[in-house]
Amino acid sequence: MKNILLKSDNIDTILKRIAHEIVEKNNDLNRLCIIGIKSRGDVLSSRIVDKIYQLSNIKVKNGSIDVTFYRDDFLSNLGSHKIGPSNINFDINGLDVILIDDVLYSGRTIRAAMDEIFSFGRPDSIKVGVLIDRGHRQLPIKASYIGKNIPTSNLEQVHVYLNDTDQKEQVVLMKHNKS
Repeated sequence: MKNILLKSDNIDTILKRIAHEIVEKNNDLNRLCIIGIKSRGDVLSSRIVDKIYQLSNIKVKNGSIDVTFYRDDFLSNLGSHKIGPSNINFDINGLDVILIDDVLYSGRTIRAAMDEIFSFGRPDSIKVGVLIDRGHRQLPIKASYIGKNIPTSNLEQVHVYLNDTDQKEQVVLMKHNKS
């Protein structure tokens, strides 16, 4: 069973709100960098950076990371997406980092992302921003910027589709029957 939770215009509105929150909560946008987690967090982070620029006329540093090799389930999760290099072409030492991902679930991807970030240097702080927070944390990870909270069961999955990667733009809740 499939339910469409958000469409393109809803996603855009949420990203505008997140951009506003980031501008409001960060006094010095020049000390900020926004890093997206591949394979959809990087797309979302670029969109947020563009919206911040429209609001403030400041181009926030933007990068992307691939956390595949940092995941604790690396060997059992090889088919998830095409592995690619991280792209952080600036010094993150002393910056405030906002990690952006599409869905926050167990917290394991964010933990892996933090490990990857520290391989690039030592930021002053790391915060998390997500389009969807679906609950079910296995680690003590909390998002500072949340687009939408969508409570789910463990039999459900949230899929984010973006035009840049999927040629459609929506958030879908999929219910899987217990086998």
